[in-house]
Amino acid sequence: MKYLLIIGDGMADDPVPELGGKTPLETAEKPIIDQLSRRGQLGSVVNCPKEFEPGSATAIMSIFGADPLRYYHGRGPLEAAAQGIALADGDMACRCNMVTLEDADKPYDERRILSHSAGSIDGETADELISQLWASPEFAALAREYDIEINPGSSFRHFAVMHHADIDGIRLIPPHDHLGEVIGPLAPSGCAVAGKLDALQRAAFRFLDQHPLNVIRRANGLLPANSIWFWAEGTAAILPDFAEKYGHSGEVVSAVPLVRGIARLSGLPAPLVEGVTGEIDTNWDGKCQKTIEILSRCDFAALHIEAPDECTHNGDTPGKIQSIQWLSSRETGPILDWLRSCGEDFRILLLSDHKTLTSNRAHGGDPVPFLLYDSREQTCSGLDYTEANGLKTGLFVPQGTALMDMLFDA
Repeated sequence: MKYLLIIGDGMADDPVPELGGKTPLETAEKPIIDQLSRRGQLGSVVNCPKEFEPGSATAIMSIFGADPLRYYHGRGPLEAAAQGIALADGDMACRCNMVTLEDADKPYDERRILSHSAGSIDGETADELISQLWASPEFAALAREYDIEINPGSSFRHFAVMHHADIDGIRLIPPHDHLGEVIGPLAPSGCAVAGKLDALQRAAFRFLDQHPLNVIRRANGLLPANSIWFWAEGTAAILPDFAEKYGHSGEVVSAVPLVRGIARLSGLPAPLVEGVTGEIDTNWDGKCQKTIEILSRCDFAALHIEAPDECTHNGDTPGKIQSIQWLSSRETGPILDWLRSCGEDFRILLLSDHKTLTSNRAHGGDPVPFLLYDSREQTCSGLDYTEANGLKTGLFVPQGTALMDMLFDA
């Protein structure tokens, strides 16, 4: 028996007026996913506990069976695990995004944040900028004083670790949930560590705003990576062992450090496929082939696609629709064909982890649709995979932590 988990990050949405009141899922042509939905079970699930802001950290943990109310201590440590970064007692890990603040003749605090990803900056440019920033005299002196270090990540996603950090009361804001807003009220606050992070962000802006690489980016019509943004703080995390809990072994395919970190902390290898970006230009075919390779030697594989989420944050509705269509045609279809050719029974769980809303480019915590398909039986929901249809069936799962038991037919 083979078991496949497919996560289309943020592909669920609310109705969009520009799409005639339809959602991107309702608009996208996804015949393979809809076929699985019609022939299998369709329902809705809440992956993000109401005690937390909606987002992939708690949603992905829930899907993999780790209750965030028990195991979630911040997103940063989960992402650090993907880089093999071990945290000691007293360490604080957090994300360090390359971001775009508006070009305007205004004080720093009055500028708006335009992009949480510096316009989906490429990895080579981002790594060069972050390396030069960390070596610049003013910033380097502050980093030494505050006992903080940077670990270059993927594209705009870098990671910071601060040693001997008391983060009680800290307030760090996710930049992707506040695009277009003035940054002053969003600045780190709540404790002494927050003041240090705020000072680092301001120093970063002074160094990066007119950096030659950003001058070139502006000249080429690209958004500058003219500052950094700290968020997703947390302390060391321990998650339950996946194989011990479910009796199945496998691997996880994702471009996103958060997902690979959750996998590794759960005892699941998460090989990084060459050419993956977490954007719509990712290596779709490489991820598909890697998933098939894993299924050929393991009984469980998970495939995570970030593109729908990033397209929504970037205000790219056509891109979101296209990424959903490619999730159906370039990922689900070929894997399904391979599974059928093997002559072995299989079960597929496919879902969105959370909503990412076109209306405000932020995350939403409402129920999302899931489908469960078993090659041995046809439960026949008769409905396409959409948000409304997921609710229509009446099959409601109040906690995403129950999904893996459903996949494994426990």
